[in-house]
Amino acid sequence: MLTVEQVIASHKANIETLFGLTNKAFEGVEKIVELNLTASKAALSEVAGHTQSILSVKDAQELLALQSSLLQPLAEKTAAYSRHLYDIASGASAELTKTVEGQAADAQKKFAGLVDSAAKNAPAGSEAAVAILKSSVAAANNALESVQKAVKQATDVAEANFNAVAATATNATKAAAKKR
Repeated sequence: MLTVEQVIASHKANIETLFGLTNKAFEGVEKIVELNLTASKAALSEVAGHTQSILSVKDAQELLALQSSLLQPLAEKTAAYSRHLYDIASGASAELTKTVEGQAADAQKKFAGLVDSAAKNAPAGSEAAVAILKSSVAAANNALESVQKAVKQATDVAEANFNAVAATATNATKAAAKKR
């Protein structure tokens, strides 16, 4: 059976984990805010420069050439921003996943120990019930591992798709800019 000290220690560990996860989430938010501030400052500076360039244009052909020259850098910067944002999100997600998986593994071990302890102290004749309980715990652990593997595979596929789309968009923009 669980003692009061074990329950208190478990709650303390859970609270520490919660605060650790909260700090990691705030670190991710801070990085996103920093990225957005940097991007906003750069965009504001570029808009000022482009406005000056547009005001100095003398004819329509020069205006078209100026607009065309702005498309490729804009697309590249957008792709870089999206990639950086994705890196921040996936990094934060990986850290959170690692912590949660560690806690889940620890909880599984503790629960398995509790089941084993209960099995050792079970009254005579309850072997069948104990076997069913152990089998259920093993099945639940296998199901959890399968879900974790599926989530990892889906994440890997999503990352590969994101990288492919980003590369295709950048290449298409470069090709369109070269044609002009």
